[in-house]
Amino acid sequence: MRYFVYALTAALAITPAMAQNAMTPDMTAPTNDAPNPYQTVKDYFKLPAGRTWGSTSAVEIDRDGKSIWVAERCGQNGCLDRKTGKMSDLPSVLKFDSTGKLVKSFGAGLMIFPHGIYVDRDGNVWVTDGQDNGKRRERGATGPIGPDGATLGNQVIKFSPDGKVLLTLGKKGGAAAPDYFYAPNDVVTAANGDIFVAEGHGAGNNRILKFDKTGKFIKEWGKLGTGPGEFDQPHALAIDSKNRLLVGDRNNNRVQIFDLDGKFIQQLHQFSRPSGIWLTKDDVLYVTDSESESVSRNHNGWKRGIRWGSLKDGKIVGFIPDPVEKASDTSAGEGVAVDAAGNIYGAEVGPKALNKYVKK
Repeated sequence: MRYFVYALTAALAITPAMAQNAMTPDMTAPTNDAPNPYQTVKDYFKLPAGRTWGSTSAVEIDRDGKSIWVAERCGQNGCLDRKTGKMSDLPSVLKFDSTGKLVKSFGAGLMIFPHGIYVDRDGNVWVTDGQDNGKRRERGATGPIGPDGATLGNQVIKFSPDGKVLLTLGKKGGAAAPDYFYAPNDVVTAANGDIFVAEGHGAGNNRILKFDKTGKFIKEWGKLGTGPGEFDQPHALAIDSKNRLLVGDRNNNRVQIFDLDGKFIQQLHQFSRPSGIWLTKDDVLYVTDSESESVSRNHNGWKRGIRWGSLKDGKIVGFIPDPVEKASDTSAGEGVAVDAAGNIYGAEVGPKALNKYVKK
């Protein structure tokens, strides 16, 4: 039997990656029917008096397993007033304890468009700044024109737990290919300290960049496209227990999996359109979809919300649907995180909120 399978695979010219994909669940039928064992807790997180929630696509759990970090866009959908050119004086990186109390904040004046957030093994907080202060592109486009005239933004910043800047990646204001960055979306680090950055938010580069722990560039891979190893908005990153890099390839409606050198391994479609991804220690993958049948026009029939299931079999076992049936813009969580107790957190851009979901 084993010989027959190998022979058949060779005869059909099926690559190992293609064979793995053939074992995943149906990649076209929407996975909207999994049970929802959670209930929503709104207004759980308390901001200082006079401050209201802005858009946020970034939420993360502290290494203590219970505190929550969020990168928030200064009460709006960005910390820069583009009419005046002035930056907000509000801190954009916030830490809450498990009761929802704000216990720490920093980052004022450093980032225009906080987009992705990650807490490493030492408790350091990494944030990507996905825009710059250059001229805006045409109406309806995502992000600024690029580095011309920009003096701030399009960087990745590593903070200490107390808010000290430890490392910055990328030229301030941004840089076009082959330099970096233009619209960095997310960041994650490997066990040896290597740094991975996903870049490309609707225009410009669509690639993954790899650096060593000091910030020295190692390599990159990817381009705009739909094939294995190609991307269309690589929007979120995670590393699993097998040291594989997961990339939420949003506009291709899939999660791609690579080894840490960029070799394509597998792709998963059943988790829907990935705006944010989160992996537990035992490789349960949580994916939040904030755009299907709203912003997206290439994913009909899929409902927005948070889906999860084990990477071992790829089966979707739970789904928290977006309560908004019809939306014309991003809705539901764009960022997702899960604490040690199993509580789920959704960072929302359109509704401007950070929601907590607890088991019923």
